[in-house]
Parts: sequence; C-alpha cells; structure tokens
Amino acid sequence: MKNLKNKNVLVTGGAGFIGSHLVDALLPHVAKLVVLDNFDIYYDPQIKQENISQHLNQENYSLVRGDIRSNEYLEAVFRHSPFDIIIHLAALAGVRPSLKNPTEYLSVNVLGTQRLIENIIKYSPKAKFIFASSSSVYGNSTKAVFSETDNVNSPISPYGVSKITGELLCHTAYKNHNLNSIALRFFTVYGPRQRPDLAINKFCQNILKNQPILMYGDGSTVRDYTYISDIIDGIIKSIDYANNGFEIFNLGGGQPVNLRQMITTLESALDKSAIVIKYDKQVGDMDFTSADITKAKQLLKWQPVVTFPDGVTKFKDWLINNYLKTV
Repeated sequence: MKNLKNKNVLVTGGAGFIGSHLVDALLPHVAKLVVLDNFDIYYDPQIKQENISQHLNQENYSLVRGDIRSNEYLEAVFRHSPFDIIIHLAALAGVRPSLKNPTEYLSVNVLGTQRLIENIIKYSPKAKFIFASSSSVYGNSTKAVFSETDNVNSPISPYGVSKITGELLCHTAYKNHNLNSIALRFFTVYGPRQRPDLAINKFCQNILKNQPILMYGDGSTVRDYTYISDIIDGIIKSIDYANNGFEIFNLGGGQPVNLRQMITTLESALDKSAIVIKYDKQVGDMDFTSADITKAKQLLKWQPVVTFPDGVTKFKDWLINNYLKTV
C-alpha cells in the first residue's frame, strides 16, 4: 500500500461485507475515511452494525447513514470533501432478488451511481473513482474464461444490467469530465462477514444446525470463488495503480469450483455431512464463471493467494467462533 496518510477516502457501502473489510485495511493509513451506508433491510442491519463496531471510535472515521439516490445525503457526505479516493461498493446485491424487483435494483444501482458521480464531478473532480462491478455482467458466456474485452451485451439478470450500466456511466464520466475510474469485476466473494443469504454462509450454517441445504440444478454450475482478503488486496492495488482514464479489471480466485465440489469442501471443513434437497435450476443463475485475471496480474501486480479449501477453513473458523457466541 502506497503512502495514504494525507488522503481523504469515501467508501459507499462501507458497513457491508466487502466494505467493512476494506475499511479495516484503510483506516489506519488514511487521514480521513467517510462511510456512506443506508443499512438496508435486505438482511439484518445489526450485522452491519457489528461489522463497523471497531470503526466507530476511530478519530479519522465518519459514518453518514443515507441513500446514494438522495442528494440530501450526498451533500452531507461531500461536505467532508474534497476526497482523493472514492470506492463505490453500495448497491442492491443478488441476482435472484433482482428478478423479483428489477425497478428498485436499477434505481439504486444505476440512478444512485449516477448521482454519486455527479457529486464527485462537482466536489471532488480530481478524485480516483473505483466502482464495484460483478462477474454477472458476462451473462451465460460460452467462453472458457471471461476476459475484460469480452462482449457483455447479453446479461441474464437486472443485477447484471445494473452493473454493466454502472461501468458505462464511469466510462462516460471519464470521456466528458476526465474522471479517472476503475471498474473491478468481482467474482463470487466469500469469507468472514459474508452476507447470510449467500451460499457458503447459508450452507455452512444449515449443516451446523442439521438443517437441509437447497441445491438448485444438478450441481454442475461453476463459480470462481474469491476470498475476501484477495479482493481487498485487489482494491488496494487499484488505488495504488496510476491510471489515467477508465480501466476494467477482473478479480477472481482463478480456481472455478462446481456446486457439488463446493458442498463437499464445506462438509470436509465442518467434518459433517450435508442434507441436500435438489430443486430446479433458478432463472437468472449463470451456468459458470471463470475469470481471466491476466490483466490484473500484469498491470495491478495482483495475484490471488488463498485457495478455496483454505478459504473455506478460514470462514468456518470465523463462523463457528461467532455462532458459538450466540447460542
């Protein structure tokens, strides 16, 4: 990490899974760090409150509770400006929920991103802007690995649409306002503090409680799981990267695993068998994800280091320690 001691940083969604880990990493090294989060009820807001419990007493940390679509809250945030670095993680997440409520997803993820960009241009035009995109932009690509240069005109969920649009807004802001920005396409992030609705967290908890897990499809769907510490390292290396323009990078673990293998790995880590109930494959689910990370290796000097079995073990240890505290 380069010298950030004089830098002011804004992290949207900084109380969430990825955001709180990023704040952990940045807070000791920056002059000021402001978090904007609306503590959405998509999952229990108390989880986010626990995520930031160690941040609240730090002198260089400020929390603004609000919606990125609201200029009132954005004005409150940018009163702390000018910011040197802005990492935009706030979004409505999840493919399946976006199919049920596409209008809200597009409103938060597209309108919210545009309003944020407008305030950056107005108050912090020299800032570096990092946008959290997703492997969902690739849809059901037929390529063996997904590259940043692939055509992404065929998403299969409103969530994927919202992330592609966010990238285009970043590109437009660079072209029209010279806002330097990077879009990071995250591939299936997991680890401590993972959202409770995501498969690894949900499956582990159900196995521990002797409750069944639901396997959608025949178990052949594949995901390129990426451990949280590798994602945070990728974000930090993006901050350090001296880009002048708009860039896109894949951040993936490089070890695609199918659903059956994932369940077997969880069973091995927990030393306990899962009760599996099979359901039809869900509409909107991608068949597989696999990241070509050549560009991130070459330009960001980034390399994922946590293997999937090791990451699952780390997550299991965290989950059991936290689970046992609550029973």
